[in-house]
Amino acid sequence: MATHPMPLLAQGILNDSRLWIVLTIGALIAVLVFIAILARFFRLYIQSITTDAGIGLFDLLRMTFRKVNPTVIVRSKIMAVQAGITEEEGVTTKGLEAHYMAGGNVPLVIRSMIAARKAKIVELGFKQATAIDLAGRNILEAVQTSVYPRVIDCPAKGSKRPSLDAIAKDGIQLKVKARVTVRANLNQLIGGATEETIIARVGEGIVSAIGSADSHKEVLENPDRITKAVIDRNLDSQTAFEIVSIDIADIDVGDNVGARLQADQAEADTRVARAQAEGRRAMAVSQEQENLAGIEEKRAKLVEAEAEVPRAMAEAFQTGKLGILDYYKMKNVQADTDMREAIATGGK
Repeated sequence: MATHPMPLLAQGILNDSRLWIVLTIGALIAVLVFIAILARFFRLYIQSITTDAGIGLFDLLRMTFRKVNPTVIVRSKIMAVQAGITEEEGVTTKGLEAHYMAGGNVPLVIRSMIAARKAKIVELGFKQATAIDLAGRNILEAVQTSVYPRVIDCPAKGSKRPSLDAIAKDGIQLKVKARVTVRANLNQLIGGATEETIIARVGEGIVSAIGSADSHKEVLENPDRITKAVIDRNLDSQTAFEIVSIDIADIDVGDNVGARLQADQAEADTRVARAQAEGRRAMAVSQEQENLAGIEEKRAKLVEAEAEVPRAMAEAFQTGKLGILDYYKMKNVQADTDMREAIATGGK
């Protein structure tokens, strides 16, 4: 059975119409998407084009997919370009995106590099700036401190002690207040010690310098000897700062600590001598009591021996060894001895 050619032709035309409709709808959707993207990034794209920032429309779209804020990147790149910082120095679009995704503060890094370039006394690269920023330090504040040195009070304001107290070799106390001028050391900013270390080291150096002086008058006459001694010790090593100068703001004379210590020592020596004398007196009293006890003991022995005399005499009479005349002679001698003792004692 033969097929009629007219229906086949009509079917082909219908299929072509549907294809064109699909293509047209797809094109409209693409145009709408492009218009939406252009409407969203039009201002940033125009700013990038007019300032030669070098960030295209697809770069902005790629930032959106990577969850990077295009506004931050574009404005930071524009600041860098306008300040004369080129991509050869490391400030590229991908570098800015990487630092943003790492949690860094991109505008702060760019502003710090611009400040360092304008100052012309601080060399700061993009890698160094991003490393300092990711380390948690305020890179812009560090650059400003490098350009405009900071003054640190020693001791710090609000501390418990209003001054640094040190004692010279002559025993006189000196109370010192110092001011330390420092600038940030960008090369040691990562891992370097903070202001508290500078204050502690300077305080230690001042106390040591005063303690090595023979007299407090030398320190009062030449306060700069303290600053010279402190600066020569290289106290800013391994710190985030570089010491520019150390100035003595105030120095007062305190107590005569040496005389007070000598008085305390003399009082202590007196107490020791009294204790030793009291010990010797107690030993003497004890010895005297021992001597008296010895005398009484000997006296008791004497009485005991005298008690044996009558018994010995009786035994002598019984054995005939002692006669009556001998007995009376002994009594006469005893009476004579008693009389002489009475005369010697005055009749008492």
